[in-house]
Amino acid sequence: MSALIAALASRHGLPTIDADTFDAFLAPAAGEPDHALLFFTGDPDQRRDSGDVAVVLPELLSAFQGRFRAGVIARSAEAALRARCRVEVFPSLVALRGQTVLDVLPRIRDWSEYLDRLEAALREDAPAFAAPSRIEITANARRDEA
Repeated sequence: MSALIAALASRHGLPTIDADTFDAFLAPAAGEPDHALLFFTGDPDQRRDSGDVAVVLPELLSAFQGRFRAGVIARSAEAALRARCRVEVFPSLVALRGQTVLDVLPRIRDWSEYLDRLEAALREDAPAFAAPSRIEITANARRDEA
């Protein structure tokens, strides 16, 4: 684990969430915000922008003062939880309300995009996240008949 990711727990008090604690984390205790922001780090040795997202996450929590609970998904749980959270790319931040995924922000983004998308996720009428549809390209060989 990188020092920047480790600092999220040691300096900022963010919990590490695994498959066993995931559902409990998503159920806010009395007085906690309904919304959660989860950090899927991926392998920081292979994903250099994981450190960048680790630096931005506390800044986002400060910008949205008390409106999100945040946690870091344990590397050992990422494979088990990625489909449930609609994560396709590491690193990603996932905004949820309860069990509902509201947005997935892969890699490092522009600050204004974080602010706009997270503000939208906090709206009471925010829709569930719909992953972009994939376009499949296939080859079709045609032969001219003589």
